[in-house]
Amino acid sequence: MTPPPARKAPAETPPVAPSYEAALQELEQLVAQLDAGQLPLDQLLSRYQRGAELLAFCRDRLQAVEQQIQVFEAGQSKPWEAE
Repeated sequence: MTPPPARKAPAETPPVAPSYEAALQELEQLVAQLDAGQLPLDQLLSRYQRGAELLAFCRDRLQAVEQQIQVFEAGQSKPWEAE
């Protein structure tokens, strides 16, 4: 009896970038690669998936910051009075 064919271990996706700026930079690079149309088909899908992860991360960070700003502004909404 022959052993089953060896399966390739799925490539681990690197964690989402440590910062919004790093994620945005990587996302811009991925978009440029996809727009160039020079990627092999198997890489195309993995890069697209990575881009979707980065986009979700960036959107979440922007929403979190926007909420923090709204909370801050709500606490600062008293009109300024000169002394």
